[in-house]
Amino acid sequence: MSQSLQTDDFRFDGTRTFHHKKADTKIEDLYDNKADYAAQLADFRTTIDELQSLMYAHNRYGLLVIFQAMDAAGKDSTIKHVLSGVNPVGVKIQSFKRPSDNELDHDFLWRHLLSLPERGNITIFNRSHYEEVLVVKVHPEILTKSQRLPKELTNDLDKVWKQRYQDIANFEKYLYHNGIRVIKFFLNISQQEQGKQLIERIEDPTKNWKFEEDDIKERAYWKDYMNAYEEAINATATEKAPWYVVPADDKKNMRLIVGKILIEELKNMNMSFPESTPERHAALQKLIATIHEQDGGAE
Repeated sequence: MSQSLQTDDFRFDGTRTFHHKKADTKIEDLYDNKADYAAQLADFRTTIDELQSLMYAHNRYGLLVIFQAMDAAGKDSTIKHVLSGVNPVGVKIQSFKRPSDNELDHDFLWRHLLSLPERGNITIFNRSHYEEVLVVKVHPEILTKSQRLPKELTNDLDKVWKQRYQDIANFEKYLYHNGIRVIKFFLNISQQEQGKQLIERIEDPTKNWKFEEDDIKERAYWKDYMNAYEEAINATATEKAPWYVVPADDKKNMRLIVGKILIEELKNMNMSFPESTPERHAALQKLIATIHEQDGGAE
């Protein structure tokens, strides 16, 4: 590894202010070459799988991992590469698209509540409730015209955003109090790199199915989105539900950083395999003897 990976460099937990203009979108390589990158990532996958198995056996915690980013920053590929080695029984991935009519008939957190992880499991949110203070904030007409809220609740938009930040922070605090740990990633891609990735999508037949014309339209609001991310992160970054702002111009670096953070956060949970009682141990020994007797009788 060409430099030491210190995940605290990317962590925002309310003890310092996040300034987007000061945040790196690219850092020095954390790998020596492709083989070194592949080896590190494979080790991370194995460790994450082992820790998830421990979490499943311990059966006290759940883990909610949130990915937020601009289009083409690499959310899908990061989830795929970092978590592909984890037992699929213990991991669920939930992608959130535009709300349906049914979802709009409920509060903005409702559909996310339905997808929370069970104890012992990891749930990945590919986009999340934060869209309500990102996309909706950049396009407030979504709030005033589409979300079916009483007009008296949308007259003061600044008040709406402050309330939603508070609601989200309280929601994540509630999850923590119920054993659900929350980790939030903002994959911080530069506008120039995003442009390259969008062009690649257009030119590659295996990728252009993912391309939407609206992706280009949204680039015109880049500064508005960056301001919205900055405000959302600063308003909701806490010790119990931290944000990690990960440089995303180099996808390999990004995946290694995400993998390392997941491992550290899982290790911070107070987990252990259930201890066996003497009575249970004796019962299991009898079962071993029974198996041997069964095998002997089968000959």
